[in-house]
Amino acid sequence: MKNKLYYQDPYIKSFTTHLKEQQKDEQGRLYAVLEKTAFYPTGGGQPHDTGTLNRIKVTDVEETNGEIRHYLEKPLNGPGEITGEIDWERRFDHMQQHAGQHILSAAFEEIFGFATVSFHLGNEVLTIDLDIEELTDEQAEEAEGLANQIILENRSIETKWVSMDELSSYRLRKQLSVTENIRLVIIPDFDYNGCGGTHPHSTGEVRAIKILDWEKQRKKIRVQFVCGDRVFNQLHQKQKEIKRLTSILNAPEENLADTAKKIIEDKKMLEKSIEELKDELVAYEAKDLLANGKSSSNGIMIGKQFNNRSIQEIQKLARAVTVQSEEAVVFFVNAAEEKLQFVCAKGKTPNGSMKEITNKLLPLLNGKGGGNDLFAQGGGEALITAEQLFHQGLAYMEQDISLPS
Repeated sequence: MKNKLYYQDPYIKSFTTHLKEQQKDEQGRLYAVLEKTAFYPTGGGQPHDTGTLNRIKVTDVEETNGEIRHYLEKPLNGPGEITGEIDWERRFDHMQQHAGQHILSAAFEEIFGFATVSFHLGNEVLTIDLDIEELTDEQAEEAEGLANQIILENRSIETKWVSMDELSSYRLRKQLSVTENIRLVIIPDFDYNGCGGTHPHSTGEVRAIKILDWEKQRKKIRVQFVCGDRVFNQLHQKQKEIKRLTSILNAPEENLADTAKKIIEDKKMLEKSIEELKDELVAYEAKDLLANGKSSSNGIMIGKQFNNRSIQEIQKLARAVTVQSEEAVVFFVNAAEEKLQFVCAKGKTPNGSMKEITNKLLPLLNGKGGGNDLFAQGGGEALITAEQLFHQGLAYMEQDISLPS
């Protein structure tokens, strides 16, 4: 472990070393292997470090076949001394988050016996999966409270390399996945955990833990939370949004939920009133169309062209006409941008099929559509004009639809 400086001191921000080799992996990505390094590779749920080697960006760090590969934006020059610089803000954030995860997982197990079965450290939040099927608000608050008490007490966080024979001296929280090079992370009298990640020297450096939410994942509960500076980032962002909402809703913070609920309810009522008024307008429009319809042996023929009207409104209008008169025969065309749409409908009295008329019209538009004998619609490319489609549809109506003799 002598070449892994992050285990000797996780607070190392810069170091010097020499290049062992520089290669490309199977995907053609350039990487360097150093004699020693302070760059932590991805592992154990903790993301890799970033930074620079001789001012060249390190974009990824992986441990492969026992060697730590530093993936680079461009090659390192020469065999001389290499200076490494760690992105300290990212490293310390990971230290805070990882230690915070240990503390929160231990709190859940200490109080309730809830075991953590997996852990993920993301860019914004962390998650742990608890081996339970339900979590209450009270349980989450109690575990969070104990975790923050452990942080407030500023307990030491110790690391220790042990052998399998020495493990019996420690009350481990979960079974180890390795049998050699065993590294324990210990918060005395609280948590004993096998872990290869980087951690601060004391719980106080974690600063705070805040549970944000949780959800059921199959037979597990996934808890979402943040630690350290991320808690304050979340608080800052949420406070900023709350201030915006108080201004927009013109309500104090404690009344935001009730005010928003009332606005949503009012909006639903308003939308319902608008829909009812639209239905009334459609009914009046249908009545007007019927009054100006042409009575013939086919029925009361009603045709009209529209521009950029929603197909839903046109369908509703066609149905309203046939409801008001069982002898009505309707053909509507709508020009919408570079497409043409049509609706055809009839009341119960006339003979004939709207579906068959639609099937005749669709090839003219290279279109799609469907329906039944009483009501059908279609649409497609504007390969002909709206006027041509309108007259062709009316011609098919006069040809195929008739009143019973």
